[in-house]
Amino acid sequence: MLSVSKLSNGMRLVTDTDASSDTVSLGVWVSVGARYESPEINGISHVLEHMAFKGTLKRSALQISEEIENVGGIINAYTGKEMTAYYVKVLKEDLALGLDIIADILQNSQMDAGELEKEKGVICQEINMQNDTPDEMVFDYMSETAFPNQALGRSIAGTCDIVRSITSQQLLDYMHTQYIADRMIISASGNFDADAFKVMCESAFAGIGNHAVKGAEPAHYVGGDKRVDKANEQVNLILGFNGISYTDKDYYATRLMSAILGGGMSSRLFQEIREKRGLVYTISSFNIPESDAGTFAIYAGTGEKEVAELMPVLCDEILKLKGTITDTELTRAKNRLKARLLMNAEAISTHAEMNATDMIVHGRVVPKEEIIADIASITTADLDKVADRIFTTRPTLASLGPIKHVMSYDDVCARLGYKG
Repeated sequence: MLSVSKLSNGMRLVTDTDASSDTVSLGVWVSVGARYESPEINGISHVLEHMAFKGTLKRSALQISEEIENVGGIINAYTGKEMTAYYVKVLKEDLALGLDIIADILQNSQMDAGELEKEKGVICQEINMQNDTPDEMVFDYMSETAFPNQALGRSIAGTCDIVRSITSQQLLDYMHTQYIADRMIISASGNFDADAFKVMCESAFAGIGNHAVKGAEPAHYVGGDKRVDKANEQVNLILGFNGISYTDKDYYATRLMSAILGGGMSSRLFQEIREKRGLVYTISSFNIPESDAGTFAIYAGTGEKEVAELMPVLCDEILKLKGTITDTELTRAKNRLKARLLMNAEAISTHAEMNATDMIVHGRVVPKEEIIADIASITTADLDKVADRIFTTRPTLASLGPIKHVMSYDDVCARLGYKG
């Protein structure tokens, strides 16, 4: 049973109970991420997420790990552009322990200078590993080109130079400034008593307060060209466009259009470019949404010579999309999207995350029946409008690898009919 309420300090609480489950997934989702950072501290949200597990007033870093693993639980966290999450999954009888640990790390973390120096090394290894992973780096290149000189376009992890410059006091100040009750969602799913859990949360999070805080800067899509010549075996390439936000009326129509264009083995891009022509190892399309913006992206991994033939075919497939989507393709895309939604909803841990994300993005938990009805109502004409809306925007082209045969940016614009 789903319930949404608010604690006395302003934190919102979402409970989704299931008496048939033996487990509980719970956590806190904070609507703060890399998008809330100034250039000088880019990456601090990610550093903070790491350091939250490195010791509190009550527990050392080892005790945090041991206490949750002693009962077979799982604890983890992640940082995004617009939110940071801290969560545990435990057996139902260990709910109180899981809640206490999450509340402890969010209110009593010490940010010990010695632990911070060690963790900076770990984070820099993570950054260097990403820099050595071209199919990840090309996404960062796309973001910084689509949204230049904006927090939304900067990397979540930041740079090693910035990470090494961050101090314990900066972390504490950032946490106390940004982690306020109005930005925090407690979400729990599984087998527990919702009323009793709310009482526990009132006590556990009593130290979280509220104050005025600056929001994220508005997004401004620009687009353009970013090329990095590197002696890799493969060209990693993204062709992007101004996309759709989470709250846009065309959000689900965009997902359906993407599924038809490049959303699986039956998609047009996969069939034409991978299966028929053998030009890529992988190709896919997707919309990357944020609260007020998005980027529609087509990613391809291809060979140094194959990329020359790939680019015009890719552009032509985009141009062919509008006006040619069939009812059969739309029905298949709807069935895939509906099935994914329902399959995800079966997992207790996914419940907690989806409910929290809905609360941050929409201010409510959106019933899956409402989503399914919205999906069912979409027509091929709706998809044509979305295609026209997206693919007439200025392209973003990001490429990494042996790129000498990648089509010029001006030629891509001309091929797509973009006139500026």
